Amino acid sequence: MKPSSDSRTVTEEIVVAGGELVEFVKRISAQGNVRRLIIKKADGEILLEIPLTAGAVVGGALVVMAPVLAALGAMAALLAQVKLVVEREQSEEEETKDIEG
Repeated sequence: MKPSSDSRTVTEEIVVAGGELVEFVKRISAQGNVRRLIIKKADGEILLEIPLTAGAVVGGALVVMAPVLAALGAMAALLAQVKLVVEREQSEEEETKDIEG
């Protein structure tokens, strides 16, 4: 999905406990506006980069993500904390709502 001319990419970095990683990734990716997830160690080293298309995980396509989620589960067992960089596509309308409160 190409970003439309009335949207922009917003990036947020979240620290997640290793044991919560898989559930957090499932919840975040089901939102539909997430374009990419980057999972890093606490020191900033990139462990995994997951490109997502709109709705890739919604509607039963979670089965396609099963190998990725299994890898995340294995990583989570070894790490106390990870940094999750979430890249979203945000329309100007959503941005205005965020600013106005």
